[in-house]
Amino acid sequence: MEYKTDGLLLRSVNVGESDKLVTLLTADGKLGMAMKGVRKAGAKLNFASQLFCFAEYVFVERNRRRTVIEASLHEGFYGLHADLMRLYAGASVCEVCDALALEQMPCTPLLVAAIEALRDIESSDEAPMSAVVAFFLRAVAFAGYAVSAGDCPHCGKKLVGRRFFDMENGSFGCSECAVGVPASEVTYDAIKFFLDAEKGAPMSANDPSAKPPTQDGLVRAVRLLRVYIAHHADCDLRAADDLLAML
Repeated sequence: MEYKTDGLLLRSVNVGESDKLVTLLTADGKLGMAMKGVRKAGAKLNFASQLFCFAEYVFVERNRRRTVIEASLHEGFYGLHADLMRLYAGASVCEVCDALALEQMPCTPLLVAAIEALRDIESSDEAPMSAVVAFFLRAVAFAGYAVSAGDCPHCGKKLVGRRFFDMENGSFGCSECAVGVPASEVTYDAIKFFLDAEKGAPMSANDPSAKPPTQDGLVRAVRLLRVYIAHHADCDLRAADDLLAML
């Protein structure tokens, strides 16, 4: 029996002389599939076996094994392969999806967030760190451990100066309570900027976090969120490490 699904290719592994095993993120969860002969010269489905490919995949399933037989491209995100920083930024998005999604797990919000992030990374004239921070925050919210950036959750005081980030509950606290790991003010401001934007919250011109984050703040935010995701998902995020190493 044949099945169809829209899927974003998260990773692939070479098998045998010309095959691949691919992992797709779909609205219904993460799916593993075989793609036969796609590494041969001129293989018609080669495009559908590449990282970042978003396509409609047609597959057959026998004995719980899925094999792709057709694919129709939606978006290839080929621009991500032309720039090393964008490549690693996009790969960071895919590896977080791979870490958080499960088979037979409704994943529409995560799939939508990933596609939007890849579009932003590919099309932006600036460094792609803003898209990565925004996606990481949406991804952890989807996974059930959303980050918050308000007053100190322990004593209720307004946060000023140095903050601490609690890796268990994803909140920023004050230096007096000192729960978690140290976090700079620019890290907090960068994360709060995207959280407020996601909520559509009104921003005061006098609020420092209402201003676009600095590049340093974005890099620090990616570094903190990378550790936070790895802590909760118990995974290695090598593409994110490579991205940070470039900065």
